[in-house]
Amino acid sequence: MANAYLQGVEISASQFLDIFHHYDNDGNGYIEGKELQSFIKELQQARKQAGLLVQILPTEENFLLFFRQQLKSCAEFMQAWRCYDADHSGYIEADELKNFLKDLLQKAKKPYDEKKLDEYTHTTLKIFDSNHDGKLCLAEMARLLPDEENFLLKFQNVKMVRREFNKIFELYDQDENGYMDENELDALLKDLCEKNKKVLEVNKIPTYKTAIMALSDGGKLYRTELALVLCAEDISAPAPL
Repeated sequence: MANAYLQGVEISASQFLDIFHHYDNDGNGYIEGKELQSFIKELQQARKQAGLLVQILPTEENFLLFFRQQLKSCAEFMQAWRCYDADHSGYIEADELKNFLKDLLQKAKKPYDEKKLDEYTHTTLKIFDSNHDGKLCLAEMARLLPDEENFLLKFQNVKMVRREFNKIFELYDQDENGYMDENELDALLKDLCEKNKKVLEVNKIPTYKTAIMALSDGGKLYRTELALVLCAEDISAPAPL
C-alpha cells in the first residue's frame, strides 16, 4: 500500500491519510502498537527500495521517522513535553504544537515555510488527536515514540481514578511538602512494579524514574505532573458531584 505512493518524490497530505487509514485496521481513528510499527517498517523499507527520502507529507522530511530521529529516548520526549506545554495544562494545543515542530525543524536545520509548518501541525493533530478535542495529551503525543521507548504504553494499564491517585500521592509524599522527590518516586515505582508484575518491569525502574522526573520542576514532582502518567482522569477538571 505505502509503496504505491512512496515511489514519487512527494505526496499530498490526503494521500498520506489514505495510507494511514489502510493501517488503521480496527477503524478506531488512529494507529498504535503493531499497526504503527507495521506502518513505520514499510515506510523504512520503501525508503531503501526507492533510494530516496520518503516524503509522506509535502515537506522536506518524513515526520514520523524524523521525529523519532530527533527524540531518541522517552526522557528527552518528557523534557520536550514540559517545555512546550507552556501553560502546564497537561495538553499541547495547536499553537504549542506548532512551536514544538518549528523548533524541531530548526534544530535539525531543515528548511520550512509557514504553510508547511501549518500543514505539519494540522496533520499531526488529525492523526494523533484520538478524541478529536483539538489538542494532544501526553499519551497521544507519546505514540510518536517507538514502542520500546514508550513506557507510557505500559502505564496505561495501571492508571488510577482521581480519588485513588490522590490517596497514593499523599501516601508516598512522606514529608507532606506537596511534591515527590526521586526517593519518594522510587518507593512508589517499586510498589507499583511489585503489584503489576505482568505489566511493569522491576529492572526498568531507573528508566521509568528518569523519564517521569523529566516532568519535574527542578527535582520536585508535583501532583499535576505525576498525574499525567498515573491518573486516568484530568485532575484539573472539577470533581464530579
